[in-house]
Amino acid sequence: MGDEPVMATNDDASECKRGAVQLGYWTDDYISYFVRHVERRAPEINRGYYARVKGIENFIQKFISKAGSTAQILNFGSGFDTLYWKLKDEGVQIANYVEIDFPTVTAKKCYTIKRNKPLLQRIHDQDGEVKLSSTDLHAGNYHCIGVDIRNISQLEIKLRQAEVNFDRPTLFIAECVLVYIENECVNRLLTWISSKFKAGLFVNYEMCNMNDTFGEVMLGNLRVRGCNLAGIAHCKNLEMQKARFMNNGWLGSKAWDMVEIYYAISQSERHRIEKIEFLDEQELLIQLFQHYCICIGWLSQEFSELTCTDE
Repeated sequence: MGDEPVMATNDDASECKRGAVQLGYWTDDYISYFVRHVERRAPEINRGYYARVKGIENFIQKFISKAGSTAQILNFGSGFDTLYWKLKDEGVQIANYVEIDFPTVTAKKCYTIKRNKPLLQRIHDQDGEVKLSSTDLHAGNYHCIGVDIRNISQLEIKLRQAEVNFDRPTLFIAECVLVYIENECVNRLLTWISSKFKAGLFVNYEMCNMNDTFGEVMLGNLRVRGCNLAGIAHCKNLEMQKARFMNNGWLGSKAWDMVEIYYAISQSERHRIEKIEFLDEQELLIQLFQHYCICIGWLSQEFSELTCTDE
């Protein structure tokens, strides 16, 4: 079966995000270029994706406000993520933005960017040069590279091609990525990052509390689709998620389940999205939120005070 079912999770997540955007949960002017077809999802799923997007966004904003314009962002398993274009539209200045995924996925993304002028125009300035291969794209401060992150030596080569500066403050993002990777490979990746980069913050969105009945049902659904959850052992609870960073050379770590993340969003914003769709069973949403979390790890003291609250 290999990595194909894992790659397919990108299509599923992108469709879910586009569906939620269409209903008005949040704004994304670019997702429609990557996702054409959308089936309506259950309200719990839409709210789950909303919490995920808002929760991660909160840490991105806090990181950039601390790191400033020298910041770099490395987005692991980025799929059809549109964050780069969103930041560009907001006028956010950063030094470098690198998207990393399997070559099969980045090939599709590069092709879509090339074919859609609004995407292409935003990634380089007037005089900027666009370097494009079948799986990689380099333009200005935007890079999309195809590489298996389990292969550290190949990853390092590709990051150098993407002009990554290991001395700059760097934000690492992973959304439901590490769970599909063998634990020793994740440990190797986290150890390599902590030894290579001087300052950084890792924001990891992942499953947690998986050793109950609800968790078993979730895992069963993924296994039916052929997804091998090689890293599920670290998803038992929040403590294990944090330990993963602490055991691999990181300075500190914190974790929150998505119940906490959701209720940290301002009340007015929650009320706005709760009016979009009627939710019959609040209990199911809470159960879903209890089985996902955001865990952060930091390499430098300035990121140790970050919390999930919407300050």
